[in-house]
Amino acid sequence: MPVSSLRDLIDANLHMPFPFRRNPCGSGMAAEVDAWLGKWGLTGGPGVPAMIARTRPAELARCTSPTVDAGLLHIVAHQIAYQFIFDDLAEDVGRRSPDRLLPMLCESVEILRDGRRPSTPLGAALADLHRQVRERSTPAQAARWAWKSREYVHGLLYEAVAQTQPRLLRTGDCTSIRSLTAGVEPFYPLYEAAQPRELTAAEVHHPGLRRLSRLSADAAVWTADLFSAVKEQRAGEVINLALAHQREQRCSLQAAVLLAVRQINDTIEEFQQLHEQIEPELSPAAAGYVEGMIGWIRGCYDWSRTVPRYADVASVPAVP
Repeated sequence: MPVSSLRDLIDANLHMPFPFRRNPCGSGMAAEVDAWLGKWGLTGGPGVPAMIARTRPAELARCTSPTVDAGLLHIVAHQIAYQFIFDDLAEDVGRRSPDRLLPMLCESVEILRDGRRPSTPLGAALADLHRQVRERSTPAQAARWAWKSREYVHGLLYEAVAQTQPRLLRTGDCTSIRSLTAGVEPFYPLYEAAQPRELTAAEVHHPGLRRLSRLSADAAVWTADLFSAVKEQRAGEVINLALAHQREQRCSLQAAVLLAVRQINDTIEEFQQLHEQIEPELSPAAAGYVEGMIGWIRGCYDWSRTVPRYADVASVPAVP
């Protein structure tokens, strides 16, 4: 097939070994997500309805979580929509003044860590999301969800600091921050909750499973970075794997995207090899948990290449 656009170039070079899947329970979920956001006053912000229409959080939930039941799918969709709004606001505030970001981040940490009462609409939505997770999960799973969510919140502060000196940001620094701001790993305790029995402590802390978690989250968010690079470059954003390669190598965007694709392919290959190595010792619950990780690798690809938010990638030629 001819490769004419940057999107075609990504499709031609990215190794995606996992099959396409979509959750069949998503009928009417987009409207339900909009209603949940409206209930907590999150749709009144400047540009928020347009942003939600362009990001399609319900569709991302269906792509990344193809096998969970309808109840868990709604929690995933709520969390995705919440994080899109929280992330965009944090980027906007943090780019102008990182210190102004502190009250927003501190409220989230206090809700997640201490159960504090919220004082803002964003805080109220997070508290309700936390309630949904606690009702569906075991105490240990809910605690892991809150811990991973706090890591995501802390990552947004690192991102704000990095935005103040983008020329000094190395690729390694970018990937470290991106692993936090991706917000992928907070979803993984939900895939624990989807299993017929709770994972044992030995399984939760198994070095192989922990490495798979890291690899899958990186592969998922870096794949999204490929398709969002054009949009983020035009917006002056810096925490993006392809843009980090472009700054460090001083090359074209197309060459930088190919460098990022190579890094993603190596990550997916390592995931596959490690999964194959430890698969014989996984219980059915642990195997289902890993399937949740695979859902994010494949789901981020399918969502990113078609979502209107990243449509600009199709307007850039494959050759500089």
